[in-house]
Amino acid sequence: MQDLKPKEIVQRLDRYIIGQKNAKKSVAIALRNRWRRRQVEQGLRDEIAPKNIILIGATGVGKTEIARRLADLTDSPFYKVEASKFTEVGYVGRDVESMVRDLVELTINNLKGRQQEAVQEKAAAIAEERILDILLPTGNTPKAQGAPPIEGSVAGEGNPIDIVDAGAASKSSTREKLRKMLRAGKLDDRLVDLEVEAKSPPMVEIFSNTGMEEMGINFKDMLGNLMPKNTKRRKIKVSEAMKILCQEEAAHLVDMEKVVAQAIEMVEQSGIIFLDEIDKIAGKEKGHGPDVSKEGVQRDLLPIVEGSSVPTKYGTVKTDHILFIASGAFHISKPSDLIPELQGRFPIRVELDNLGKAEFERILTEPKNALVLQYIALLRTEGIALEFTEDAVATIASIAEEVNTNTENIGARRLHTLMERLLENVLFDAPDLEEKTVVVDAAFVNGQLKDIVEDEDLSRYIL
Repeated sequence: MQDLKPKEIVQRLDRYIIGQKNAKKSVAIALRNRWRRRQVEQGLRDEIAPKNIILIGATGVGKTEIARRLADLTDSPFYKVEASKFTEVGYVGRDVESMVRDLVELTINNLKGRQQEAVQEKAAAIAEERILDILLPTGNTPKAQGAPPIEGSVAGEGNPIDIVDAGAASKSSTREKLRKMLRAGKLDDRLVDLEVEAKSPPMVEIFSNTGMEEMGINFKDMLGNLMPKNTKRRKIKVSEAMKILCQEEAAHLVDMEKVVAQAIEMVEQSGIIFLDEIDKIAGKEKGHGPDVSKEGVQRDLLPIVEGSSVPTKYGTVKTDHILFIASGAFHISKPSDLIPELQGRFPIRVELDNLGKAEFERILTEPKNALVLQYIALLRTEGIALEFTEDAVATIASIAEEVNTNTENIGARRLHTLMERLLENVLFDAPDLEEKTVVVDAAFVNGQLKDIVEDEDLSRYIL
C-alpha cells in the first residue's frame, strides 16, 4: 500500500476524474488518516475509527470512479455493491454480511494470483522436469528428481524420438538432449498423454437466507473432499502441457495459509467497501404487504459499519477499520431519511457538482482514458487516423449538456451515447474505407446529431 499525501492522492485522481475537488479532498483525507492511525501507539490505534463518507450527486458525476480509482492508487482491497441488492434478515436474498465475505474472497484470489506469478520461474522448472519424465519414462517408476508420477508417451505424425536404455549415463545424456530440444521449442508440436483435472459445474447449490459460513460447515468444501477428483487423460501438445503443469505447480507452491492470513489482515486494516445506491434503502415504509423493509436493511447494515465480527469460511473478519464509502443521487429521499444510528456512522457528507459543457469538454480530452483517445486508438487498429477538432469537442459537449437538460440528466455517461452515435458509420465502414484519415469537426457532429437533438421525442429514445 502506497502512503500518499492528500495532495498527491488528489493529483492522481485528477488524471482520471474531472472536477469534484471537494469529494477528492474528502477521500484523500480519509485515506491519509489510515496511514496516520498506523503511526499511533497501539493502545489508541484500535480506538480510532475510520470516517465513513456519503457521496451525494446525480448519476454519472464520478462517485463510483472516485472510489474505484482510490482503491487502485493504494492497492487496497476494494468491493463495490449496490445497497438495493440486500434484503432484511428473514427474507430470501443477499444478507449484508455477504459483502464482507465477497471482499475477503476477492482479496484472497488477488493475492493468490500474485504469489503464483512470483513463483512462476520455480514452477516452470518443476513443470519442465515433469514433461521430461513423460518424454523419457524410467521403467515402472516414472518419478524423476522429485516429480510426481505421470504416465505418458510421445506421439505424433513425425518420427518418434528413439530412446535406448543403456544405463544411467546414457539416460542422463538423453534427458539433457531432450531438455535442450524442449527449451528450443523443437518439441512444442509433439503430442503427449497427460492427466488433467476436468472442471465440472457444481452439482449441488445450497441456498440460505443467512451466510453459509454461519452454519459452521462449509458444505461445498465438504462435498468436494468426499467426491473423487474428476480427471481425464488428454492428448495435447507439449507447449500446452507445459502451461497446464506450470499452473498446477504454481498453485502447489503457494502457501495458502499465509495468503489467507495476509488477505484477512489487508481487509481488516485497509479494506474499502463502496455502497452504491444507498438512497434506495433510505426513507420510511409507507405501504403494506410483502415489500422488504428498507429500515430493516439499514438496521442489518448498522453493525457491519459500526464494527463487528463477520464469520467467513476463512475465519472471522473484523469490520471495525474497513472504510465505507456510500453514494446516492438522493433525488426522492435525502440523507436525513436514513436511521439516525446509520447517519452517525457516515459523518462526512460531500455533494458532487453537476457536470456542464466545460466539464464535458475536459472529460472528452484530458483524462488518461479520455473518450476521444479511446476511439482514436480503436480506429488506429484498422489503419484509420481519426482526428477531432476543437470545435467538434465543444459541439459534442454542448449537445451533451442540452440533452441532459431536456431529458434525464445522466452526467458524463451521456458522452458515451453521443460518441457511439456520432461515429457509428465510421466504426461500421472502417475496414473498407479507402480514405485513411477521418476528420471530425463541428459540421460533422451537427450532421450526425443535430436532427436527433432537435426532435426531443426522438432524442429521448436514441440519446
